[in-house]
Amino acid sequence: MSADVVGYSRLMEIDEADTLERLKSLRRRLIQPRIAACSGRIVKLMGDGALVEFGSVVDAVACAVDIQRAMADAEPNMADERRVRFRIGINLGDIMIDDDDIYGDGVNVAARLQSLATPGGIAVSATVREHVGSKLAIEFEDIGEHSVKNIERPVRVYCARLGEARTIPSLQAPKGDGHAASGERPSVAVLPFLNMSGDPEQEYFSDGITEDIITDLSKVSGLFVIARNSVFTFKGKPVKVQQVSQELGVKFVLEGSVRKAGSRVRITAQLIDGKDGGHVWADRYDRDLTDIFAIQDDITHTIVDQLKVKLLPEEKKVVGQAPTENVEAYTYYLRGRQFLHRHSKSHYLLAKRMFTRAIELDPLYARAYAGTADCDTFLVLQYNVEIPVDRILAMSAKALDLDDSLAEAHASRGLALSLGKNYVEAVAEFEKAIVLDPTLFEGAYFYGRTCFALGKLEQAATLFERASTLKPDDYQSMLLLTMIYRTLGRIDDMMRAAREGVERATQELARHPEDPRPAYLGALGLSTLGELDRAQEWADRALAIDPDDILTQYNIACLYAQSGKSEEAIVLLERLLPQANHETRSWVKHDSDLDPIRSHPRYQNVLKLIG
Repeated sequence: MSADVVGYSRLMEIDEADTLERLKSLRRRLIQPRIAACSGRIVKLMGDGALVEFGSVVDAVACAVDIQRAMADAEPNMADERRVRFRIGINLGDIMIDDDDIYGDGVNVAARLQSLATPGGIAVSATVREHVGSKLAIEFEDIGEHSVKNIERPVRVYCARLGEARTIPSLQAPKGDGHAASGERPSVAVLPFLNMSGDPEQEYFSDGITEDIITDLSKVSGLFVIARNSVFTFKGKPVKVQQVSQELGVKFVLEGSVRKAGSRVRITAQLIDGKDGGHVWADRYDRDLTDIFAIQDDITHTIVDQLKVKLLPEEKKVVGQAPTENVEAYTYYLRGRQFLHRHSKSHYLLAKRMFTRAIELDPLYARAYAGTADCDTFLVLQYNVEIPVDRILAMSAKALDLDDSLAEAHASRGLALSLGKNYVEAVAEFEKAIVLDPTLFEGAYFYGRTCFALGKLEQAATLFERASTLKPDDYQSMLLLTMIYRTLGRIDDMMRAAREGVERATQELARHPEDPRPAYLGALGLSTLGELDRAQEWADRALAIDPDDILTQYNIACLYAQSGKSEEAIVLLERLLPQANHETRSWVKHDSDLDPIRSHPRYQNVLKLIG
C-alpha cells in the first residue's frame, strides 16, 4: 500500500510547522493504529507519504478504506484547501527485501496506482480487485487500463467506491450526520455500561453485556459501530457524551448501567445525540436475570428502529441471537473469561471451573468449550500440568462442531494445534479467526505466541502490537513486545513498549493486587527503563504473592541476571527446574535476558540438569 499527501508542497508553503505537526498527529491517532489492527508493517515513512506491507490483500484494502473514512472528517474545522488528504494505491505482486526496505515492480505499481487515485480515494490493481472479491462488500469502479512508468504492460485500475461499503472492522468510525440519507450509515458508540452492583467483582457482568450489545449491533450492515477496543478506553473515566462523539467521530452514543442482585437485574440504557446531548431514547428494565438476553435483544432492536435502519433478511436471523439459552451458563462463562485474561495458574484453574460449570448447564455452549481448551493449553504450556493434548484438541473441535462461525473457537483450535506443534494447521486456524473477527484479542495474541515459538519475531511483534491495540488495558502484549524488540535491536520501540507496558501493569496491579503476573512482567519493564530500585520492589511483590509460580521464578531470575545479581538468579533457576516444562527449559537455554550469568559455574550445572 502506497499513500501520499495531496498537495503536500502547497500545504508546506502555507504553514510548514503546522502541516508537519498535523500530519504527525494524524499518523499517530488515526493511521498507525489502523495499520497495526490490520497486521500491516510500515516499511518507511516519507515526509508526504508511507509505504506499508500486508500479508493479506483483504487486510490491505480494509485498512485503506478505514483510513480514508477516518480522514474524511478528521479535521472538521479546517478550511478545505488546508486539510490533509491522502491518495492510496494498493497492488499485489512480488517484492525484493533489503534489510527492512522493499523494492520491485510490485512496489512500483502501487506507487503509480496511488498517483491515479482521487484525493481521499483508493486505486487498486486488477489482481487486488480479483482477490478481494466480495469479502469486504466494497464496490469498485473499473477505470480502464493505464500505462505506468517503467512497467511494460498496461495495468487495469479499479477505484474503490467508499460511500457504498458495508462495515469494515475499525478502531474508529467516520463522522456523519447520523442518518441513512445520502448513503451514509448512522454511526454509534456503545460506552462500557456502569457496574452499579456495589461489588467490583460484578464488573465482568456489566462488561460482558456491553460487549454483547456491540457484537449484535456490529452485525447490522446499516450501522457503523465503534469497536470494543476504542470504547473501552473510556471505561472508568468521567466523560461527556459530546466529547466521546467528537473523539470517536460518531453521531450517537449509547450509555447505560447494570445492577445485578440475586436473581434480579436492572439495566438502564439511553441513546444520546452526540451533537446536542439530547436524548433520542431511554428506558429502564427491571427483570429477572433469566430475561437478560431478551433485554439485550430489545436494546439492539430499539436502536435499529430509532435510527431507522432496515435489517437485511439474513441479519434478522442473527441479530439478537443468544449465545446460550441458559442465563446461569452465560454468567459462568463471563466470569471464566475474566479469570482467563489474568494468566496465572490459579486463575486458569478458576476459569476452567467456570467454563466447566457453564458446559454442565448448557452442553451446546460453544464458547465455553473454547474457553476450557484455552485454559488447558496454557496449563500445559506454562505450568507443565499433565493434560493429554488429544483431549484439548477434542475440546476445541467440539466448539467448532457447535459453531464453525465462532472466531474464538478457531483461535482456541489454533492454540491447541500449536501446543501439539502442528503449526501449519494452527496458522490456518488463526487466519480464519482473524477473518471472522478482526477485533478479537485472542486471535492476535494466540497467533503472536505461535509466531514467537517459531522464531518469527517480526511477525510476532506485529501481532502483539495488534493485540495491544485491540485490548487497550492489556499489559502483557506490551511487555512481551519489550523482550522481542530487544532481541530485534529495535531499541526505540523497546523503550516505548516498556513505558506503556509498565503504565498498564500499574493499573492492573491496582485492580488485582493478588495477581503476580503484572508485577513480574512490570518489573522487567522497569528494569528496561533503568528504574532498578522500583523494579526490585515489584519483583519482591511478585515473589510475595506467589513464590512457587514457575513464571514468577523464571522472570525474576531474568531480572536478577540483568541487575548483576547472579547468585539470586541461579537460586531461582534451580528452584523452578523440578517443575519446569519443556517450554520453560527452552527459555532457560536460549533467552538472551540470562546472558549476564551464562559464564557462572552453577549456571553450567543448571544447563546440564535441563539437558
